[in-house]
Amino acid sequence: MQLTNLKVSNEQVNFLQAVRQGLGQQQGLFFPTHWPKLDINGLLAMPLVERSSAILHALIGDELTAAEIKQMVTMAFTFIAPLVPVSDDISCLELFHGPTLAFKDFGARFMAQALVKAQSGKKTTIVTATSGDTGAAVAHAFYKQPGVQVVILFPKGKISPLQEKLFTTLGENITTLAVEGDFDQCQALVKQVFDHKALVEKLSITSANSINISRLFAQICYYFEAMAQVPVAKREQVVIAVPSGNFGNLTAGLIAKALGLPIKRMVAATNANDTVPRYWRSGQWLAKPTVATLSNAMDVAAPNNWPRVEALLTQGVIARSDIETMKVDEDDTVLSVRQLSQLGYLSEPHAGVAYKALKRSLQPGEYGIFLGTAHPAKFKEQVENILGTLIGLPETLARCASEQGLSKDIPANFFALEQELLKLEQV
Repeated sequence: MQLTNLKVSNEQVNFLQAVRQGLGQQQGLFFPTHWPKLDINGLLAMPLVERSSAILHALIGDELTAAEIKQMVTMAFTFIAPLVPVSDDISCLELFHGPTLAFKDFGARFMAQALVKAQSGKKTTIVTATSGDTGAAVAHAFYKQPGVQVVILFPKGKISPLQEKLFTTLGENITTLAVEGDFDQCQALVKQVFDHKALVEKLSITSANSINISRLFAQICYYFEAMAQVPVAKREQVVIAVPSGNFGNLTAGLIAKALGLPIKRMVAATNANDTVPRYWRSGQWLAKPTVATLSNAMDVAAPNNWPRVEALLTQGVIARSDIETMKVDEDDTVLSVRQLSQLGYLSEPHAGVAYKALKRSLQPGEYGIFLGTAHPAKFKEQVENILGTLIGLPETLARCASEQGLSKDIPANFFALEQELLKLEQV
C-alpha cells in the first residue's frame, strides 16, 4: 500500500517507510488514498488474531507476508477486548485488559513489532508525547528492546499519579521528561523535532503517537472485534461513542466503517476541550487554551489526527452524517460515572464522557457501544471521589505505585528537549 503525505501530496511512501519516519515533510501525516474491499461477514466469524491479521494484511499489502503479519499480531494482541453489557441496549467495549490497562496497548505493541521489521536491526530513537495512556503503552512495548531508545514527554502535574508511575519508573532505555506546560505544548515539541532533519537523521528518530500509521492500523482491529460480539440482528443499528482527545481512536473507527464494517454512526465525545464540536457546528477551527479536566487524557485542544478525518470525508468513503460530535462538561462526566455505578458497572471519567454522549445520541431501536479506554483504577482518586467508595488496584498498578519516578523536569522549549535527545547519542 502506498501512503501519501496529507500536506505534501508528492511525498509517497510504503508502510514500513511510514513506520520509520512517523511524520512526513512539513509535519504531514501519512494516509492511504484507496481502501481495500473486505469480506465483512467472513471476517466477523473469525477469532481476534486471525481476523486482525487478515485486515492488516489487506491494508499493508504484499510488503509483508501474511505469515509475517500474523506473527506480529500474535505477539501484539495477547489480551481480550470484551463487549460488556451495561443495559439492554448499551455495552462497553473494554480495551483495558492489556499490560498497561489502556487501549493504547493495541497500537503500541503492534507498532513495536512493525518497527522491528522497518528498522532491520538499526538503532532507533522514539520520541512521543502523552496525555496519559500512550506513555505507559509505548514504554512497556519497547522496554529493554535492543537498539531502541524511547523518550516520552508528558505535561507535568497534569496526568494521574498512577498513569505517571506506569512509565516513569522503568528506566533502562526509557527516558521520561516532565514538560512544564500542557499536552498540546508537548505535542508541538515532538513536531519541532521532526522539523530538524539533521537531528532526526543523527538519532534515527521516529514517533509512537497515533500519528504513526502502524498504531492507527492496529486500532481498526478492535472495532471489528466489537462488532463480532454484537448479536447479528443488531449489527445494522450500532452506534459507537468514542472518548476523543487526539482523535486517533475515532479515526480508526471511521476507517473500519470505510472498510465496510456496518457502523451506523460514530459519536466523537470530547470534554471541555471542544475544538472539534465547535468546528463541526461553525466551520471555523478555533483552538482555545487547553483546560484541565477529570478526563485528562482527552485534554487536547489541537487534535493531531483530525486531518485524517478530513481526508476520509474528502475521499468520499465517510459522509458528514456518519459523524456526530458532542461536548460533555465536568458535571455530566461525574453524573455519568455515578449512573454507570448504579447500573452495577464500575467506570472512569473518559468512558463516562463517551457514555453520556452515547445516551444523548441513541435513538429507539439502536444499539450503543461506548469505549472503555482505561481501567478505572488508573484514575483511582477521581473515581473514589466521585463514588465515595474505595476501589482496589490491579497487580500491575499496585506493583509500580510505591516505586520512585525517574522523570526529569524540562521547560516547554525546543532547546531543552534537544539537549536531552543529544545525550542519547552516547548511550
